[in-house]
Amino acid sequence: MSTPSVTQVRWIPVAEPALVGNEKAYVNDCLDSSWISSNGKYIERFEKSFAEFCGVNHAIACANGTVALHAALLGLGVQPGDEVIVPTLTYIATANAVTYCGAKPVFADSELNTWNIDPALIESKITERTKGIIPVHLYGHPVNMEPLLDIARRHNLFVLEDAAEAHGATYKGEKVGALGHAAVFSFYGNKVITTGEGGMIVTDDAALAARMRQIKGQGMDPQRRYWFPMIGYNYRMTNIEAAIGLAQLEQVDWHIERRRENARWYREFLRDCRALILMPELPWAASVFWLFSVVLKTETGISRDDVMTRLCDHGIETRPFFYPLHTLPVYAEQAQYPVAEMLAAHGINLPSSAKLARADVEYICDCLKAIVT
Repeated sequence: MSTPSVTQVRWIPVAEPALVGNEKAYVNDCLDSSWISSNGKYIERFEKSFAEFCGVNHAIACANGTVALHAALLGLGVQPGDEVIVPTLTYIATANAVTYCGAKPVFADSELNTWNIDPALIESKITERTKGIIPVHLYGHPVNMEPLLDIARRHNLFVLEDAAEAHGATYKGEKVGALGHAAVFSFYGNKVITTGEGGMIVTDDAALAARMRQIKGQGMDPQRRYWFPMIGYNYRMTNIEAAIGLAQLEQVDWHIERRRENARWYREFLRDCRALILMPELPWAASVFWLFSVVLKTETGISRDDVMTRLCDHGIETRPFFYPLHTLPVYAEQAQYPVAEMLAAHGINLPSSAKLARADVEYICDCLKAIVT
């Protein structure tokens, strides 16, 4: 098979926001009313609607997903010297937020069937300093939460879901975000829904929500203006960002279905490509396929980076998998995490925007198959 000509299709970015609802109207309302900073009606509306979407009682809007993680960890009581177990295969923000608290991220390997943290390996990582676990719903697929939650209960650990990439994904019929003590989402421009930059903490615990809200608002006493009984941070979301987020949330079912439709197309066009392992979706899960990802089988001997370069030559942008955190200079370890290392070395994230057409996905798959077979 010959590779299709680059002239056959436009440049296809790996991610592109789809602004298909009331985004412009709500932002213009902010501008017309002059409520453009961290106060305004859209903040409250977005928080309330997002809490309802997740099936929890409280949502706290933040400036981005990373600071949401930090505020959540502080609210959960993480202190210098503590340890928090995280997957090594995740974006660095998961570990950085732990480090911001003066605590230590302790890494665990992935499981082959979900690409997420392997619950069977968690217990061996627990020490007297362990405070909690951060399961990451990688690329939109839920973590196998039941055994992880059981471990956390038995060892009196918190569970903070990193759901930055998994808005609306479900585990055994229940949405991520409602499974642990708290959860954090990101609304960066490439996420399932976006505010440009932004994040959200969700929880059912009223006291925990109040603590996290105070932390993200400079530590000010909610009953006494300009009185600061704690050290806090300016981690607030703007009313304009919340306006965009509310408009996106109004269309969230469409955004999720479009990504799931992309995944169905990718599976259809790549089902006979024996050089690839396709992104998993286990029977107990409903992934939102934030990115549709594939792994080159090691026996092919094909260079992942060469495949990505050749796809780029044909107008197709891709991304590698995240580097395992234990391989990065700031978190370097001599220990080996073989599943995470294999996935990271051979994984490719393909274009996954809600704006993709079936013809775009077919073209991407034709190019990819021509390169790897």
